[in-house]
Amino acid sequence: MTAIAEHTESAPVTRPKNRTFGVVRLQFTNTQTFVWVPLLVLVGMWLITLIVYWIIASSGVDSPMYSGGSQGPLWYFAVVGAQAMNLTFYFSQAMSLTRREFYLGSLLAAAISAVGISTAFVLLGLIEQSTEGYGINGYFAYLPWVWEHGPFAAGFIYFVLTMLWFVLGFWFAIVNKRFGALILTASIIAIVLILLAGAAWVSFNRAWPEVWMWFADAQAIGLALWAFGLSVVFALGSYLTLRRLTT
Repeated sequence: MTAIAEHTESAPVTRPKNRTFGVVRLQFTNTQTFVWVPLLVLVGMWLITLIVYWIIASSGVDSPMYSGGSQGPLWYFAVVGAQAMNLTFYFSQAMSLTRREFYLGSLLAAAISAVGISTAFVLLGLIEQSTEGYGINGYFAYLPWVWEHGPFAAGFIYFVLTMLWFVLGFWFAIVNKRFGALILTASIIAIVLILLAGAAWVSFNRAWPEVWMWFADAQAIGLALWAFGLSVVFALGSYLTLRRLTT
């Protein structure tokens, strides 16, 4: 008995593996969700934008051309967030992962993908700067307002917006599983109505000049910080909703 006790005391204690990183690996087993489809959306929007620019430039227009098409890949991360929830949550519960581990691992997986997509935007923007808009004065990733503080600030802005849309998509998917499609649809309609009510209030008070002035004074990096704060709030709300989700 003494020998057994001594052997037990001297045996190394094995620490459990980091299960949060296990969730990251779980999410990336479906590379289409976090890698290939976002990349395809980015490349597709880039090609479409360049074709439109080429058509416009062929007609003799030589002024700088900017497009909102670069927002498409960022918005798509709302779909990524919904898929990250719908495709892996119940599987993670079957693997005895806690909701906290699943949540943190999913956010980390999204952050890794967001860093990748933001890096791609920054590289494209640098190429566009060095080639003067691909030789036709057309810009997809390089938007002067976003790049006002340099490439690192632009990368941060793209990253924050990507994570904001991911968290929203993730939260909507949780609400759908927790309360059903009816409540989810009603919630989205209520959000739209609130936004419209705010726009109507600004219009009735003829305050749009002040609103646009605030946006101009805040600059892109300032708005990105506001978006970061919203992302934190939405992330907390999605986690609290996830904790009450039954299997």
